Amino acid sequence: METYWREVKSIAEEREEEEVEEEEAEEEDDRNSMDEEELEEAWLREAGLSSLVTGSSSGEGPAEALLSTLTRQQAATVRKRLDNYNQTLKKKNRPIRDVRDIFTVSNDDSANGRSPAASSPSCRFHATTKTIRRNTSRGTCLRADWLTRDAPYSEGVDEHRRGMSCRDCLCFHGDDSDLSFQLVCPRQGLTAVEDLSPEDITRLGFISLIELSTLLHAMGVQTKRTRPPRSRNRDGGVFGVPLTTLLENDRKKFPGVKVPVVFSKLLSILEQTGLQTEGILRVPGSAARLKYLRGKLDRCSSVFDWGAVRQADAAGLLKLFIRELPTPLLTDRHLSVYRSVLGISSLVHQVQALQLLTLLLPEANRDTLKALLVFLGKVVSHQDQNRMSLWNVSMVIAPNLFTCCHRGNKRSVTKQREEMEEAVGAAHLVKLMITHRDLLWTVPSFLLTQVRHMNQASCRKETGLEKTKRRLLRRKNDKNDKNKVTELCEGVIRVHAPLHAKVSMAIQLDGQTTAKDVIARFEYKNSSSHRLFEVGGNINERCLHPDCVLLEVYHVNPHCDWVLKPRHT
Repeated sequence: METYWREVKSIAEEREEEEVEEEEAEEEDDRNSMDEEELEEAWLREAGLSSLVTGSSSGEGPAEALLSTLTRQQAATVRKRLDNYNQTLKKKNRPIRDVRDIFTVSNDDSANGRSPAASSPSCRFHATTKTIRRNTSRGTCLRADWLTRDAPYSEGVDEHRRGMSCRDCLCFHGDDSDLSFQLVCPRQGLTAVEDLSPEDITRLGFISLIELSTLLHAMGVQTKRTRPPRSRNRDGGVFGVPLTTLLENDRKKFPGVKVPVVFSKLLSILEQTGLQTEGILRVPGSAARLKYLRGKLDRCSSVFDWGAVRQADAAGLLKLFIRELPTPLLTDRHLSVYRSVLGISSLVHQVQALQLLTLLLPEANRDTLKALLVFLGKVVSHQDQNRMSLWNVSMVIAPNLFTCCHRGNKRSVTKQREEMEEAVGAAHLVKLMITHRDLLWTVPSFLLTQVRHMNQASCRKETGLEKTKRRLLRRKNDKNDKNKVTELCEGVIRVHAPLHAKVSMAIQLDGQTTAKDVIARFEYKNSSSHRLFEVGGNINERCLHPDCVLLEVYHVNPHCDWVLKPRHT
């Protein structure tokens, strides 16, 4: 752990003048743990169930649509949260919402009412972190077929409630350091979170939060949440400025950028000059020069001379940028949940929880984290030259992503042990995210299905037409369908390409037709920039993977439109 503590010491020296202020902030955070009412209310709002908090029946459509898509386990999680919230209101003599008004299904104690088999310890990182092995050898790669299942992760871990091992634990067992997972492409195609529309991503976040809470509860893991500390936003400059503000300014000159330009520049310098440099990220640069370059970037980043930045400077500025964000890259809201992931005893379920957490991050944080993890993966791939193994990289980056404290040896044995467990735990989390980075942005099949069901339920709620109007519309549609029957038979789709000379094309699907086959039929000169989208029906918009079998999508969403257009429009 020498590399880790050297990094912590370097950070402490740079911020020596702020140490007293940070200690006071930490003590204030300990005092400012959210009470139960605040905790449950915040969770319900973040899960898209704010109408259950306000108690208003108007505007309950989104909540009703969401609740109708949940499994019994997920619904039990919401019921428990609402019960806890109502109990706190009752103690304060405030009006409550009867849970029976929301859930008409009887509570199945045998399926949902049991307590977790084990409770999580109160420390920030789980005690099992001290047994983590740090073997850096390249190990076994297994197929992550759990991505393609229709059942949520929480449905498959019921055995853990009885102190047993589930199917995934038995299938994917072994030394953590030796296991990695390979993406498995379902017939409907892989779906990355950025392939969905903003509306679908919002609904995906609601379901992901409920599923994550259900999974953690089933695994016996508890989370502690505190009020977010006061963020110290800066009006200008680069360091200490929110990601959204940086992106807003950058997009005035570079439309469509997803990662702050300064962050991308630093990564580019390191990739071009440092991947084969021994000790990249680990060897610190001059503190005085780092301070000088930071000042210049803050004053005039638009005319900054990037050619003068050396590899050690870029590494220091990169880590400084991450640390100085007014809110952590992993967000104040979810940081404690990231730490609690180590309370899960199984590697496969740790990865599943990290995946759900990543889907919950704001877009700017998620894209920046992805750029960082992709770069770190490149660093590890050159470990024979730069002598930076996966564990070394994880130890260097962990103190910058997770706030870790180390104040010398004048600490009790218990405190030193807690610090060591915290350090190992933080590094292990970074190691997991680097190793399984491709899985983190992938939407599991069951979540996509639940988003489709939620969209369908919302459409039924919003289409509040009178019976007579519905009957008239049905008759009109029947006439239109008869006219179209010769044009579009079963299994035939019409692909619209508004930017192509062939505005549309009817295509007969078979069990082998993929999205890239359709793109090829339009004979684009630069087909790699164009993608096929499913639009409407039970999804707002989804960019289809090139290997997606279209007949599978047709069966799942028969009323969608098929549109061919550039990837980012």
